[in-house]
Amino acid sequence: MPKVAANGIEIEYEAHGPEGGEPLLLIMGLGQQLTRWPVSLIERLVGEGFRVVRFDNRDIGLSTGFDAAPTPDLPTVFGALAEGRDPGAPYLLADMADDAASLLDALGIARAHVAGVSMGGMIGQMLAARRPDKVLSLTSVMSTTGNPAVPPATPEAQAVLFARPTTTDLEGLVEHALKAQIVIQSPAWPVNPETERPLLRAGIQRAYRPMGVLRQMIAVIASGDRRAALETITAPTVVLHGDADPLVPLEGGKDTAATIPGAELRIVEGMGHDLPEGVRGAFVEAVKAAAARARQPA
Repeated sequence: MPKVAANGIEIEYEAHGPEGGEPLLLIMGLGQQLTRWPVSLIERLVGEGFRVVRFDNRDIGLSTGFDAAPTPDLPTVFGALAEGRDPGAPYLLADMADDAASLLDALGIARAHVAGVSMGGMIGQMLAARRPDKVLSLTSVMSTTGNPAVPPATPEAQAVLFARPTTTDLEGLVEHALKAQIVIQSPAWPVNPETERPLLRAGIQRAYRPMGVLRQMIAVIASGDRRAALETITAPTVVLHGDADPLVPLEGGKDTAATIPGAELRIVEGMGHDLPEGVRGAFVEAVKAAAARARQPA
């Protein structure tokens, strides 16, 4: 897979579909590599005529890491923010949004439709706010705004989010990741451990970077309330969220839609915090709806 120099780092990416297709940039969530985008979902998007680009965010997968950066622990970050001090985050969501904009520039893409899940939705939101010239439309999936009034994750989801593996053994890491997937899964489409384990194993073998996950988590926390930025977004936006999301509750999606001017909210019954086969049609339709709005005359 190719790399490009972008925003002072190297970004690993893949492009799928016809060269002349409308560009669609997919942005993955916390600690997730580009390989976590389901192949069947990419194939459906390509079938709709999109030129799909997926990539590893900084500090994860095969893109540039920040292991040399001083990294505070989470109690230090929370303590600093509570006292109104700089938590010393190695980077913020805004920097990750600038990575995405620079990736598009490096690929010669003037403007693209953008779709992001979870933290990827936050990055997409900041990309649309910071670089409106680069974003044709935005699809924000199972994401939120940083509004402190939005309810937090369930205790069970918080526990798996902050839990660290107790082993470095490959199969132990796979089981740790599988447990997390099951906790945040869509109740209407439960995780099949027999099909999920090989995917998780392949991801760990491709790249295992737990400190990168921590730094990305710090970036989310330290970026705080982003509603002022989101209020400036002009790109046609569709917000997709599940009514059974234990990690980013539905209220996060509702707050996103209420904050971004003109955003459309689509709620998927039985969807949790993942992209099972049963949800992928709704994802494709949300992207298509946002893109169709972008094509309408001003």
